[in-house]
Amino acid sequence: MPSDDLHWFLTLAELERVGAAADRLHLAQPTLSRMLARLEHRLGTRLFDRHGKRLSLNESGRIFYEHARRAQAELDAASRALADLANPARGVVRLSFVHSFGGRVVPELVAGFRRLSGRITFSLDQGAAGVVVDRVLDGSADLGLTSPKPATSGLGWHTLFRQRLALGVPVDHRLAGRRQIRLAEAADAEFIAMPTGFGMRRILDELCAAADFRPRIVMESSDLVTVSGLVAAGLGVALLPWEEPAVRGPQPGPALVPLSDPGAARAVGLIWSADVVPGDAVRTFRDFAVEWARRAAR
Repeated sequence: MPSDDLHWFLTLAELERVGAAADRLHLAQPTLSRMLARLEHRLGTRLFDRHGKRLSLNESGRIFYEHARRAQAELDAASRALADLANPARGVVRLSFVHSFGGRVVPELVAGFRRLSGRITFSLDQGAAGVVVDRVLDGSADLGLTSPKPATSGLGWHTLFRQRLALGVPVDHRLAGRRQIRLAEAADAEFIAMPTGFGMRRILDELCAAADFRPRIVMESSDLVTVSGLVAAGLGVALLPWEEPAVRGPQPGPALVPLSDPGAARAVGLIWSADVVPGDAVRTFRDFAVEWARRAAR
């Protein structure tokens, strides 16, 4: 399949409308329709189900889409590697990270690196831990900054640092004045948590299971600042990083009571695809991040 076909097919598969895809690709609609017909003829199968003006990938189309997406990612990686080879001082690092690292960790890390390698630029995106893993595996991100360590195969991992965890409670809560607690002491509380698929939710579920109770979750939010604010407003308790100003927001936050449970910490680290040879820019940034974390831990 010619590489040009990958681009228009992926665009059509993601937009699911010939008109919208043709506009984005700067093609006439009949031209794009003929290109699709030739591709389906060459493959000997239909790739889309038609619903009026809308298309949807059928089973064959979904299989072809996954392979085409991986092929496009490999071609993009090859282009970046060649660009790095021609000029190692240049390059783009595509970094995906979980939301809670956007307030302090990522800005400090990128700023420190840019002071040394100003010609390397960044493409940043954020999402749940599961989303970060998916982006690294499908080639849309070079590196991921996430927590905890993913259980998914096919990834490289390097721990940068560990964050102690605490129970966030309203300042007038019965546990607010404690120096530390066991999570089981809050078993009867109403919890505010991140949704399934987020790293902090996975850690909460694992810690509660180890403490032999299931948390009563009354609210969910995909943003730790929001979770912290809801706790401060007296709406429940939550698992939060200990001494992490980035999750507290501009208003007075909740009281943070460190947890004494075994494993009440989250490992923060970088992930990358074990099947992709990184370009010079990505490798340089990864090495810098490891050294940056080592110096910060002194």
